[in-house]
Amino acid sequence: MTAPFCILTIAGSDSGGGAGIQADQRTIRALGGHALTALTAVTAQDTRRVAALEAVSPRLLKAQIRACLEGFPVAAIKTGLLPGTAAIRAVATALSGSRAIPLVIDPVIASTSGTRFLSDPGVREMKRKLFPKAALVTPNWPEAEILSGMRVRSHAEAEKAARALECGSPVLVKGGHALKGPCRDCLAVPGGGVAWFESRRVATSNTHGTGCVLSSAIASWLGRGASLTDSIRFGQAFLQRALTRGSSINWGAGRGPAFFGSR
Repeated sequence: MTAPFCILTIAGSDSGGGAGIQADQRTIRALGGHALTALTAVTAQDTRRVAALEAVSPRLLKAQIRACLEGFPVAAIKTGLLPGTAAIRAVATALSGSRAIPLVIDPVIASTSGTRFLSDPGVREMKRKLFPKAALVTPNWPEAEILSGMRVRSHAEAEKAARALECGSPVLVKGGHALKGPCRDCLAVPGGGVAWFESRRVATSNTHGTGCVLSSAIASWLGRGASLTDSIRFGQAFLQRALTRGSSINWGAGRGPAFFGSR
């Protein structure tokens, strides 16, 4: 039997299972891959808040990444929550010999509920150490504001931020935070090109972990050999199906996760 393609996710654990490494694993498996994991932090959270967070030591984080890279044929890598400059440096060091493997960076700076994970020095370190290695960086509007230092409250401003952040690596500024209309994501690529990817907006409050799902889906398709633009389109379609399936589920108070099962 042919082995499934392996995708390495470097991210935090979500005790509620809606985001982080749990969402990454579900996505990778749903798309036919095998999920390898390097845990960056453990969080205690539900649909409303992050109650606690504890970072994994940089030494252990590097050991996890190296074990996965040395023991498996890794087809693509994605990063999520990186809780500080020490974690970012550990990841950059561990990935220093893996430039040929596509890397998708989901620059998780804060939770949807408002918990800040990464300080301003951490943001600068991520841009300096990891962005140049990326096949794609996937900030949402609030993340793009912090990363670029520019206001991002419209599609035109999202395009300006995407162009400003594109420094040798493609940047996809996701448009889910727009107040109405379809979701429009702006891709800026080296050389000045811009492309837009549009999908129907799903009416649901169950949006916890959508950035994790999309970045994992894009990494999975890159690992399968798809082009960047096709990987983005396929990733968007996967996320939209998950949002639609989970749109009417009552998870209690707060924002529940997208749903992967059949209903």
